[in-house]
Formats: sequence, C-alpha cells, structure tokens
Amino acid sequence: MLVHDTALLFRRYARQTLRSKFQMLFGALMPLLYLLFFGPLLTDLPLGRSGDSWQVLVPGLLLQLSLFGASFSGFALIMENNWGVVERLRVTPVSRAALLLGRLLRDVALFVLQSVLLVLAALVMGLRAPLAGILLGFVFVSLLSCALASLSYALALRIDTPQSFGPTVNALTMPSMLLSGLMLPMALAPGWLDVLSHFVPFRYLVDAVRDAYVGSYATSAMLYGALVAAGFTALAVTVGTRAYRSAP
Repeated sequence: MLVHDTALLFRRYARQTLRSKFQMLFGALMPLLYLLFFGPLLTDLPLGRSGDSWQVLVPGLLLQLSLFGASFSGFALIMENNWGVVERLRVTPVSRAALLLGRLLRDVALFVLQSVLLVLAALVMGLRAPLAGILLGFVFVSLLSCALASLSYALALRIDTPQSFGPTVNALTMPSMLLSGLMLPMALAPGWLDVLSHFVPFRYLVDAVRDAYVGSYATSAMLYGALVAAGFTALAVTVGTRAYRSAP
C-alpha cells in the first residue's frame, strides 16, 4: 500500500514539475553562474587540496544546489496547505507517509537532473573526473536533497506563511554554506574557523565528494561523509514523516 501510494503521488508531483520547464532549469541557474564566472578565477590558485580547481569547485556547487533547492521545497507545501490541497489529500485513504515520500522522490529526481546538467556544463569547461566519482557525487546529492526536503516540509507544516518560512530557512542555510566549505576548501580558513566547520554536517559531505572527484574512495573523508549523509537522511525522513502523521 505504501509503495503504491508513494508511486501514485510521485507521478502526480512529477507531472506538475514537468509542466513547468522554468522550475526544472531555474534551480540550476545560480550554481551554473558560479561555474561560469567564479570557476575560471580559481584556475591557477593553490586550493590546499589534491585535484584541480574544477574538482574542488564542482562538488561544492552540486551540494549547494541541494542545500538551497531542497531547503526551500516547503514553499510549495505552504501554498498547497493554504489552498486546502493538503487537507483534501489527508481525507483520502492514501498513507500519510506516502504524502511525504512521493514529494521526496520528485525532489530527488529533480535535483539529480539539475546536477547532471551542471556536471555536463563543467565537463565542457574543463572538469576531468572519474565516472565512478561523478556517480558517487549524484548519490550524495540524492541523500542531501532527501534530507533537507524532509526537514523543509516538516517546517512548512509548522509555519503557515511564506513571509516567516523564507527568513527561517535563510537563517539556517547561509551559515551552513559559509562553514561547510562549499565554495572553497576549509583548509584555506584560519584554524578556529576550520574547527568550527567540523560541527556543520555538510562539511563532511563536501569533503567526501571532492575525494570522489579525484578518484580517492577509501579515505576517512569518504567514510565520514557516507556515515553523516546516511544518518542525517534517516533522521530527517523520520522527522518529516512524524510531522506529516501528527499534523492536524
């Protein structure tokens, strides 16, 4: 029943997304602009990591795509809640867990598609990375998108106005971006800032994907990144599911 309901809702939300080509492409616009206008500035700079500047920048942009895209997924839920769509879905026999999982599958598919477009553009600009590393990067994007979208939907069920939702999400995502080393490795930061960044879970995902892009898979960064990604996703989906089930 859960699988059937999830697939049914995924198709519904996927059709909505496919009808909006602008939504599909707009999310990748900001990382693409960073790629085009910021990437060339790093070409000859020592970045304190193995690999060239593209192997440092592109993994960060992939996770930036998930961080900002998935974190704001709850906006759509707020609008549907205000229009009464969510209430009508809740009175149907559809599982409440499926109401969340169907959305999450759509979000993961969307952000992975945008990630593929971003990597293709990076390859044209000079990125060279092993295929296995690129595929691992997509796995991390999927997990992070799933986790952040779950938390975003849980928050959207508690905050019923976009005016309150947006600043709340910004207050959480901006420090996370700055402290995780998305744009530049934290090895370039002062010691105190590097230590502080280790309390931000996204730091471990960024380091893991950067190792994958240089073909280093059996590393401590990869292990920590995988553990943090799996644990964070499991916790976030649990929080999101409980929020759906307990919502009035």
